[in-house]
Amino acid sequence: MDFNLRPYQEEVVQTALRGENSIIWLPTGGGKTRAAVYVTHNHLETTANAKVAVLVNKVHLVDQHFAKEFKPYLESRCKITAISGDSNEKDLFGRLVKASDLVICTAQILENALINMEEEKHVELTDFTLLVIDECHHTQKESVYNKIMGRYVEKKLRKEGNLPQILGLTASPGTGGNRKLDKAVDHVLQICANLDSVIVSTKNFTPVLQEVVPRPKKHYDIVERRALDPFGDHLKSMMSMIHEIMPSTVSRSLREMGTQEYEADVVELEKTGVKTENRLIAQCALHLRQYNDALLINDTVRMVDAFRGLDEFYNSRKTKLLDGTDIFLQGLFDENRMELKLLALDDRYENPKLARLQRTLLDEFSDKNSHGILFSKTRRGTHCLYDWVNTNLALLRVNIKAGILTGAGTGANHMTQNGQKETIQQFRVGVLNLLISTSVAEEGLDIPECNLVVRYGLLTNEIAQQQASGRARAMNSVYSVVAEEGGRDLRRELINEYLESLTAKAIDQVQQMSPREFRHKISELQQIAVLIRIQAERKKDERKQRYSPGQAQFQCRGCFLPVCSGEELRKIENTHHVNINPEFVRHYRTGGQVFLERSFEDWEPGQVISCNKCGKDWGMEIRFRSVVILPCLKIKNFSLKTPGGKSTPKQWKDVEFQGFSKSTFKGPNLNFHQCQRSGLGYYKTCF
Repeated sequence: MDFNLRPYQEEVVQTALRGENSIIWLPTGGGKTRAAVYVTHNHLETTANAKVAVLVNKVHLVDQHFAKEFKPYLESRCKITAISGDSNEKDLFGRLVKASDLVICTAQILENALINMEEEKHVELTDFTLLVIDECHHTQKESVYNKIMGRYVEKKLRKEGNLPQILGLTASPGTGGNRKLDKAVDHVLQICANLDSVIVSTKNFTPVLQEVVPRPKKHYDIVERRALDPFGDHLKSMMSMIHEIMPSTVSRSLREMGTQEYEADVVELEKTGVKTENRLIAQCALHLRQYNDALLINDTVRMVDAFRGLDEFYNSRKTKLLDGTDIFLQGLFDENRMELKLLALDDRYENPKLARLQRTLLDEFSDKNSHGILFSKTRRGTHCLYDWVNTNLALLRVNIKAGILTGAGTGANHMTQNGQKETIQQFRVGVLNLLISTSVAEEGLDIPECNLVVRYGLLTNEIAQQQASGRARAMNSVYSVVAEEGGRDLRRELINEYLESLTAKAIDQVQQMSPREFRHKISELQQIAVLIRIQAERKKDERKQRYSPGQAQFQCRGCFLPVCSGEELRKIENTHHVNINPEFVRHYRTGGQVFLERSFEDWEPGQVISCNKCGKDWGMEIRFRSVVILPCLKIKNFSLKTPGGKSTPKQWKDVEFQGFSKSTFKGPNLNFHQCQRSGLGYYKTCF
């Protein structure tokens, strides 16, 4: 079979074809995945009892790699199975691996199977002979890739045999944020150590690669700072009024309004308020964050978008006023609402960045066949820009047809997996010609060659910048950075350009090391990483054993109402943390039905639940095995009180009491609400 490899692709696969671990470093659009398909084909043909796993870090890449790359070339020669979190078959992963020659799955699916000891679900790393790791620069810190490779490295250091060959794929390992060459080299070496691989790139066919992946023309579309911003000034004056009702030491510690630093400050301030049970500070911090969000939106898109966000927030709270703090904060907005609205509708003070963005889009879309991606920082930002494009007559006249592409999830402004697929397909076939996207489109996605990529109000690292730039692959394409003169996003873009060149120098230095020196450094880094991992696990276990479940008291994060103890909680399906006390129902009210895109084997979503007293979102009810309805709790919306003090865990793994046992329901067909009379003692016997 002809794989149509280009000379530089043939060059970079040679190490892998010898059966050695390697990372292929090629730019976005350079054909890394095709090279991996070729290596996989060769491996399956030449290795006895070969079994390959292709790991990806995003669900939508499972289907893409299967349908666009591996299936067309390998389906006639081997049994291929594609499995993601959306797949019903994921619970039988162990069985599917045995029945397949090649599995394509999210890394989390493999990680779950490695730690699950049930025969139908469990696999070992040694079940595979080759692991292909897509976007392998994520193999660091606490990522799923690094958990998998951490096990691999431990087995290697213990000299266990039959470990799979590793093939990593990346457009850039980055510098780890380091700005000096020696530190950037250390970062590249750490990635190599984590993947137990050398890093390879083309040395002999660089001109061919540059011809295949032409660099776009880079435009800095610089905008002068807003001369007058009465809307933003009015928001800041309202924030100052909130500062005045807090202790002066607190308000003085906050940094400049309308910045990410200010947001970080008020996030920490809210935690402090919760831990000290000072509701005034906690609620002021929550509201200040909303105002700061409005300032950030005002700086990025339209004033009216910023106003709407605040208006929706305060409308949702009108019926949830608990005390004088709530009344003051609600009253402050209500008294200033009309003034803010009038300022937001005054065109004289509109964001100049939008006028610059309009000119950039008009310049490129005067060509009827243009395709572009507009990158924005947040989901909310993409929706605001989408609304702006669709109400902009000048843009509609040049036939811009926009669509939104954001990360998948179940919250507001999230997309479903099917929604993502549909949008990408519409972009491919030309129904849409402008994607307004968060970073989800920066890496991995197979999308048509674009002649325009715009980064708008986006602060990211050098890896994301290179991947976004690589989306502009058409001839004479343009990569535009719309930024304020002297602004942070412009400074960051210039730093990223420097870090991109630093990455190349660091990789070159690593590649020039003698094999002996390279192996020595990699071995050293691996031994250190294993020791750090063991220490971290020990500390984690110690933290988990610090208190008994009965010593852990949960309070609503909104009003500090004590609602349950750790003794009342169970973990079912190894995922859901539920309260099994029938009396718990009196603490919450139910709201709208939760709808999820996919179905699950043992449970289905019920209604959202919130605090009876203050309306704080607590999670949702779930119907477990069609037998019992249980409240499933979001830990981030509670505070935890133990003998050591109060804490605000972000995830269940952060709680400081003995772990939840995995529970199986053994009770009769009873409804949670009907069981209140039976008492907790009875309900405990069912789990």
